[in-house]
Amino acid sequence: MAEARFDDTIHAPTRLRICGLLNKADRLDFAVLRDALSISDATLSKHIKTLADASYVTISKSASANRTDARRVTWLSLSPTGRSAFAAHIRALEDIAGSA
Repeated sequence: MAEARFDDTIHAPTRLRICGLLNKADRLDFAVLRDALSISDATLSKHIKTLADASYVTISKSASANRTDARRVTWLSLSPTGRSAFAAHIRALEDIAGSA
Protein backbone atom coordinates (compact mmCIF):
# COMPACT_ATOMS: atom_id res chain seq x y z
CA MET A 1 0.00 0.00 0.00
CA ALA A 2 1.21 3.49 -0.82
CA GLU A 3 2.65 5.58 1.97
CA ALA A 4 0.38 8.50 2.81
CA ARG A 5 1.51 11.75 1.17
CA PHE A 6 -0.70 14.78 0.69
CA ASP A 7 -0.20 16.19 -2.82
CA ASP A 8 -1.17 19.80 -3.52
CA THR A 9 -1.04 19.22 -7.28
CA ILE A 10 -3.64 16.44 -7.13
CA HIS A 11 -5.74 17.94 -4.34
CA ALA A 12 -7.42 20.69 -6.39
CA PRO A 13 -11.02 19.42 -6.77
CA THR A 14 -11.05 19.11 -10.57
CA ARG A 15 -7.62 17.47 -10.67
CA LEU A 16 -8.65 15.06 -7.92
CA ARG A 17 -11.69 14.07 -9.99
CA ILE A 18 -9.53 13.71 -13.13
CA CYS A 19 -7.12 11.41 -11.31
CA GLY A 20 -9.98 9.43 -9.83
CA LEU A 21 -11.49 8.79 -13.24
CA LEU A 22 -8.17 8.04 -14.92
CA ASN A 23 -7.19 5.70 -12.09
CA LYS A 24 -10.08 3.40 -13.04
CA ALA A 25 -9.03 3.05 -16.69
CA ASP A 26 -5.96 2.40 -18.79
CA ARG A 27 -6.77 5.54 -20.77
CA LEU A 28 -9.67 7.87 -21.49
CA ASP A 29 -10.57 10.00 -24.49
CA PHE A 30 -10.30 13.75 -23.74
CA ALA A 31 -13.93 14.28 -24.81
CA VAL A 32 -15.22 11.47 -22.59
CA LEU A 33 -13.34 12.87 -19.59
CA ARG A 34 -14.56 16.41 -20.35
CA ASP A 35 -18.16 15.23 -20.54
CA ALA A 36 -17.89 13.10 -17.40
CA LEU A 37 -16.63 16.14 -15.48
CA SER A 38 -19.06 18.58 -17.15
CA ILE A 39 -16.30 21.12 -17.76
CA SER A 40 -15.09 23.03 -20.81
CA ASP A 41 -12.25 22.00 -23.10
CA ALA A 42 -10.19 24.93 -21.84
CA THR A 43 -10.68 24.04 -18.19
CA LEU A 44 -9.80 20.40 -18.75
CA SER A 45 -6.75 21.37 -20.84
CA LYS A 46 -5.48 23.63 -18.07
CA HIS A 47 -5.75 20.90 -15.43
CA ILE A 48 -4.28 18.23 -17.71
CA LYS A 49 -1.30 20.49 -18.42
CA THR A 50 -0.68 20.90 -14.68
CA LEU A 51 -0.85 17.13 -14.14
CA ALA A 52 1.33 16.45 -17.20
CA ASP A 53 3.92 18.99 -16.03
CA ALA A 54 4.12 17.02 -12.77
CA SER A 55 4.57 13.80 -14.83
CA TYR A 56 1.28 12.45 -13.45
CA VAL A 57 -0.59 12.24 -16.76
CA THR A 58 0.52 11.05 -20.17
CA ILE A 59 -1.05 12.35 -23.37
CA SER A 60 -1.13 10.54 -26.68
CA LYS A 61 -2.93 11.25 -29.94
CA SER A 62 -4.14 8.82 -32.57
CA ALA A 63 -6.30 8.76 -35.64
CA SER A 64 -9.92 7.85 -35.01
CA ALA A 65 -11.49 5.02 -36.97
CA ASN A 66 -14.87 6.69 -36.41
CA ARG A 67 -13.93 10.01 -38.06
CA THR A 68 -13.66 10.85 -41.72
CA ASP A 69 -11.69 14.06 -41.18
CA ALA A 70 -8.06 14.48 -40.13
CA ARG A 71 -8.80 15.22 -36.47
CA ARG A 72 -7.12 12.98 -33.96
CA VAL A 73 -8.31 11.58 -30.65
CA THR A 74 -6.45 12.74 -27.55
CA TRP A 75 -5.97 9.93 -25.04
CA LEU A 76 -5.14 10.59 -21.40
CA SER A 77 -3.82 8.20 -18.81
CA LEU A 78 -2.23 8.27 -15.39
CA SER A 79 1.48 7.54 -15.56
CA PRO A 80 2.98 5.09 -13.05
CA THR A 81 4.18 8.15 -11.11
CA GLY A 82 0.66 9.59 -11.23
CA ARG A 83 -0.92 6.35 -10.02
CA SER A 84 1.50 6.20 -7.10
CA ALA A 85 0.97 9.86 -6.22
CA PHE A 86 -2.82 9.45 -6.42
CA ALA A 87 -2.76 6.36 -4.18
CA ALA A 88 -0.53 8.17 -1.66
CA HIS A 89 -2.81 11.21 -1.71
CA ILE A 90 -5.94 9.10 -1.14
CA ARG A 91 -4.15 7.39 1.75
CA ALA A 92 -3.32 10.81 3.24
CA LEU A 93 -6.97 11.88 2.93
CA GLU A 94 -8.06 8.66 4.64
CA ASP A 95 -5.59 9.38 7.45
CA ILE A 96 -6.95 12.92 7.81
CA ALA A 97 -10.53 11.64 7.83
CA GLY A 98 -9.65 8.88 10.29
CA SER A 99 -11.04 6.18 8.01
CA ALA A 100 -7.81 4.23 7.44
